[in-house]
Amino acid sequence: MTADSTKVRQRYDRLAPYFDGLEGFLEGLLFRRLRKKLWSQASGAHILEVGVGTGKNFPFYPDDARITAIDFSPNMLEMARRKQQRKQIAVDLALMDVQALDYADNSFDTVIASFVFCSVPKPRKGLKELYRVCKPGGQVLLLEHVLSSNKALAMMMNLFNPLILNTFGANINRQTLKSVQACPFQKLFVDPASSDMIKLIRAIK
Repeated sequence: MTADSTKVRQRYDRLAPYFDGLEGFLEGLLFRRLRKKLWSQASGAHILEVGVGTGKNFPFYPDDARITAIDFSPNMLEMARRKQQRKQIAVDLALMDVQALDYADNSFDTVIASFVFCSVPKPRKGLKELYRVCKPGGQVLLLEHVLSSNKALAMMMNLFNPLILNTFGANINRQTLKSVQACPFQKLFVDPASSDMIKLIRAIK
């Protein structure tokens, strides 16, 4: 694990016990609805969730698929394990960095992540890993917040990004759509209902 990855992991380890509470308002207001929409597109026999966090997506897991879920923060993963056991969720949890996935090429029908690539130190490297482990004809589904296309707002986001990164481990100025476009996916779709700063992306290998 790189020095940058270690720093981000440490921040999420520190925040893990409070994470659900910190995002509680936004989760109820907006994120939960978007997570449900994202997971409604998941398909196939074997699905990989990257950045499972505290298990916020557990309610949306399909019943007819095997789910594998990873996170690089031991403390976040422990919170997910507790929730898994409490709610009896069928999922294989593993400690792993998205930038170096311990899975063979072409392993998963769907690879899915929500609000993850704001925190990955080398997002294009991570996205190429998602592409690698996705089966041909399979899909990568992403729900990500990105840098605004409004120049004034983008300038403010860039200005405050170091503070947010040092406090929470997340970047608010990522251009994740461009990073996905840099991968050799066959088709790329952005949900037309996506907002300026929150994008629902579907990429077909």
